[in-house]
Amino acid sequence: MDEDTRYEAVRSRDARFDGEFFFAVETTGIYCRPSCPAVTPKRHNVRFYATAAAAQGSGFRACRRCRPDAVPGSADWNVRADVVGRAMRLIGDGVVDREGVAGLADRLGYSARQVQRQLTTELGAGPVALARAQRAHTARVLLQTTGLPVTEIAFASGFASVRQFNDTVREIYAATPSALRAAARTSRRAATRTAGIPLRLAHRGPYRSGEVFDLLESEAVPGVEEVSGAPGRRTFRRTLRLPHGTGIVAVLERTGTTRTTSGAHPGGWLDARLHLTDPRDLTTAVGRLRRLLDLDADPYAVDERLGADTRLAPLVAARPGLRSPGATDPEELAVRALVGRTESERLVQRYGKTLDAPCGSLTHLFPEPAALSEASGPLGALAGALADGAVRLDPGADRDEAQHALRALPGLDARTVAVLRTRALGDPDVAPPGLDTADIPDTWRPWRSYAWQHLRAAGELE
Repeated sequence: MDEDTRYEAVRSRDARFDGEFFFAVETTGIYCRPSCPAVTPKRHNVRFYATAAAAQGSGFRACRRCRPDAVPGSADWNVRADVVGRAMRLIGDGVVDREGVAGLADRLGYSARQVQRQLTTELGAGPVALARAQRAHTARVLLQTTGLPVTEIAFASGFASVRQFNDTVREIYAATPSALRAAARTSRRAATRTAGIPLRLAHRGPYRSGEVFDLLESEAVPGVEEVSGAPGRRTFRRTLRLPHGTGIVAVLERTGTTRTTSGAHPGGWLDARLHLTDPRDLTTAVGRLRRLLDLDADPYAVDERLGADTRLAPLVAARPGLRSPGATDPEELAVRALVGRTESERLVQRYGKTLDAPCGSLTHLFPEPAALSEASGPLGALAGALADGAVRLDPGADRDEAQHALRALPGLDARTVAVLRTRALGDPDVAPPGLDTADIPDTWRPWRSYAWQHLRAAGELE
């Protein structure tokens, strides 16, 4: 999009572009999402940015009305397989906070200087600034939804000091941490430790929650996951293994979407609640949930491309906004895809770690690859390769290299590898297995994974 086209999106308050870019107003010093309901600024006062971090780096603060930090992420980071896309996925997983820029660069196979240069050139912000913007958002969520002490929130958000935390919050939100918390209390009561952290997981456009929850229910492994309730009002719950501790998440199915006067879906959210043993894991847990539920997808781009195909057009019309779910733990998914649901349940009971505080039917974490590496046959080979790093499935992994390494292992057929590339690696452009190459036109690119989901939902493929 050129800047004139972006301005038209701002002028029409088009929610389709929330998270795809941000705009800032020089006369007010504020940056917003494209759908901000405030009076549209004059064109010559508007500047555009690829990321919130770039807007912040130019001295703009977040709009209090449209909360631009709460938008869905850009779908580009899932599509792109280059170093910038891989870096953005890793930053979203909290790697910079845990391992620093050096750790990020090491995972990408580049020098820290190269990563800094590429991100700054394309996005207007380097890895530190991008991580800082993410920390600020995490801090705001914790301030406004929990009763944790402010000092504890500072370190839980990833800040190195309370002073750095205070300065960043004031700079981005033009308010002190205490003021942000006080403003939230006027509209909602802060959660307690036992109640967990309430979240609204935003998405753009229509969202077919029914199909996502159907898949989660069909795959649920007892002890680790459960889906309860009637269709349309189901709750998905599961345990999470996180860098600093463990967690339990509950996500509510949300049906029905609204439309704007132009007929477009403005987007919405899924309600969720997180129970964490360590609040430092909030950013990582939210990022992994978003990948599981495919909340950063661009359904407009997907449906437009696939809906132009004669074979897929009626399927897209029947299920607008169909998603391609991912995984909260790619290594767990790899094991489960290999051995199946029944054997996965046995592995949980035999090798899974028991939660310190079980919650109803959720009693275990799925076993780590190291705990399964001594197993015989294909399971042992896969677990060993995951444990020693011969196969990498983290958000920044090179997808082609991971696929090549998976194919070299025994017991993984082409369909299983395709499932892992689609879900564990989050690739939106995996050719549906079971179809001849001649039956997969290039016009389905770069959304062939979504074509697979449509064919699956229609009963044409498994």
